[in-house]
Amino acid sequence: MSTDVGVVPVWRDTSKSPDVRVEALISEMTLEEKLAQLFGIWVGASADGGEVAPHQNDMIDDVDIDSLLPEGLGQLTRPFGTAPVDPALGALSLQRTQERIVASNRFGIPALAHEECLAGFATWGATAYPVPLSWGASFDPDLVREVARRIGSDMRSVGVHQGLAPVLDVVRDARWGRVEETIGEDPYLVGTVATAYVQGLEQAGIVATLKHFVGYSASKAGRNLAPVSVGPRELADVLLPPFEMAIRESGVRSVMNAYTDIDGIPTAADTSLLTGLLRDTWGFDGTVVADYFAVGFLAALHGVAADGDWGTAASIALTAGIDVELPTVRGYGAPLAAEVRAGRLDEAIVDRALRRVLLQKLDLGLLDEDWSPVPAALAAAGDATPDGVRGSVDLDSAANRALAARLAERAIVLLRNDGVLPLASPARIAVVGPTADDPYAVLGCYSFPSHVGVQHPEVPIGLHLPTLLESLREEFPSSDLVYVRGTTIDGGETAEIPAAVAAARDADVVIVALGDRAGLFGRGTSGEGCDAESLALPGAQQQLLDAVLTSGTPTVVTLLAGRPYALGGAPETANAILEAFFLGEEGTPTIAGALSGRVNPAGRLPVSVPATSGAQPSSYLAAPLARKSGVSNIDPTPAYPFGHGLSYTDFTWSDLGVSGKLFSQTVDVRVKVANTGDRAGSDVVQLYLHDPVASVVRPVQRLISYARVDLAAGEEATVSFRVPAELASFTGVEGRRIVEPGTLVFGVARSAGDLVFEHTVELTGATRVVDHTRPLHAEVSIEVG
Repeated sequence: MSTDVGVVPVWRDTSKSPDVRVEALISEMTLEEKLAQLFGIWVGASADGGEVAPHQNDMIDDVDIDSLLPEGLGQLTRPFGTAPVDPALGALSLQRTQERIVASNRFGIPALAHEECLAGFATWGATAYPVPLSWGASFDPDLVREVARRIGSDMRSVGVHQGLAPVLDVVRDARWGRVEETIGEDPYLVGTVATAYVQGLEQAGIVATLKHFVGYSASKAGRNLAPVSVGPRELADVLLPPFEMAIRESGVRSVMNAYTDIDGIPTAADTSLLTGLLRDTWGFDGTVVADYFAVGFLAALHGVAADGDWGTAASIALTAGIDVELPTVRGYGAPLAAEVRAGRLDEAIVDRALRRVLLQKLDLGLLDEDWSPVPAALAAAGDATPDGVRGSVDLDSAANRALAARLAERAIVLLRNDGVLPLASPARIAVVGPTADDPYAVLGCYSFPSHVGVQHPEVPIGLHLPTLLESLREEFPSSDLVYVRGTTIDGGETAEIPAAVAAARDADVVIVALGDRAGLFGRGTSGEGCDAESLALPGAQQQLLDAVLTSGTPTVVTLLAGRPYALGGAPETANAILEAFFLGEEGTPTIAGALSGRVNPAGRLPVSVPATSGAQPSSYLAAPLARKSGVSNIDPTPAYPFGHGLSYTDFTWSDLGVSGKLFSQTVDVRVKVANTGDRAGSDVVQLYLHDPVASVVRPVQRLISYARVDLAAGEEATVSFRVPAELASFTGVEGRRIVEPGTLVFGVARSAGDLVFEHTVELTGATRVVDHTRPLHAEVSIEVG
């Protein structure tokens, strides 16, 4: 490396191409300096317990950061999301850490800082937005993009570079604890909403990370970090399409592997996935980062390397295509260097990963001569000391909260209503149930208070989180509210149920608040490692609900949950049911507003609500044999299907038909939607495809497009879908994606179970093979008036 005064090294010369700059830097680096760019360090993470990552206590060693920094450092793991910290103090600490890193290594390369951002920036005091399952319920990619852009802007302002979101796993078994982190059970919905979220993060300058590639949600029995046994067709047609869409359309710059193995091959060791498909076929040129400890898991859990043989595990992962070991160094340091020096790993494989990492750092400006470690949030600080900056950074602004409320209002789903809602200021309201007086009942497991804050009870929660009870008192100031908990979320207590029934009998209406407690690794009823044996409500909540339903008082069920649950007889006997998938910090005002009518519920189910608790795994995206039949006594028909949701206004649809009965390239499907009610509302027109006769078994219904339509009272709109033939493609008998001629049925629907109009058309021409360049969307137009 040139040390001449005034000479700018080639790799810092912004007039040179990125490739030239990076190759010049690589040529100057020692093996240890190269490897240092391929791992992160998790400062402050406990090695005593598994608070925020699986097997954290098994996989973290004490790391002497001072001994590592002279070689450089690739990433800083969760500088804001490991423990509660004032955002301004966190930004100042990160600045000083970066200054130390830059001063310690001979190239002056800073680290890339990453954080979680699945339900907002996962740090103390940052806005807690609705969880991804509510993104799916919104059917509103544009709004999700706006939310992501704001989250990304907050992260970037304090010096963060990469966000570990979104999750593109398609729900295959709702017993899986991480359902709340997913967008839903349909690959098209997941793909469109996730792509929008990525676009928002990337527009804010944050490196988005697709996870978990691939198959994590299809684990056996819905257990976290369990084996996956899916066929190549389910993999290609259900699990991979959201990733393919995001890679093609979002500008995403990072991908994270899944923990699981698929048919015996750990994804962290699967060259065909991480290199063959992702890079060689789809053309992804960003970085692949390891899910936390996934490199070590190749030895510790999967057994494709001997336990403790971190060098072999690291060599397998790097060769397969994992560029960066997270969250902290275990295999990609000295063990990997030993593999190279022993001749068991070609240094060119190290250089391949390093090239991707350095190009990304260059893209972020981290290799530029004028790079500054000062985060934007502190740039104007006159007194860059802890006392001088403390409290100066607001990550929960009024604008953030307004946006969180908009998304919550778009995501709350009205499942049932016999006319009891909206409530007209009842004189006496009984409120019963374990989620009514719990401020955490609106938070997912990756919201900071639930994810980390619960480990620090001495620290204030950092957000205004009104309970549902408080929000109901605010919403209905003239009503007398009586509260009885009835039971806890999962304790199974029944002693208070008679008191709850008595309160219901004495009231004009009873609101039953049920659902989940988000947590990690068994500390909750929903969240990572909080899997369910069945989809029965946790604890004694069903007993409470059943008892209250016998009171004779009009009953409104509200579910503050992370997954769909069977509700016994409530779908037939409750007067109204509201589904609220962890709506974030504005969740309880939104629920209260939906009960009063201030908010017109606008969400649609991103996952089916089961009729019975044990018919799992089940999905609307099912072949004929997976549906109700006369040869099994188990009926998997849901109580409420995918896409279902009601409104307080009425929408009338008129069939405008299709462009023709024969087509070879595109076909147009049109419908007129009129708001015939007395208030503004939002409807979602869903377009499904049924392929009744095909060379392989096809799902009975499959979502191929949708359109959210906002209409004032009396207003109408024409919704048109121009559908390319390629949307009918599937993986054929020979394993190639094909478009096959024959009869197709397009269903214009309110849900997967409510097809309003069906159009049978004939796809003409010969069978043809299509690839990853095929069209992925129908052209959608909405003409109001």
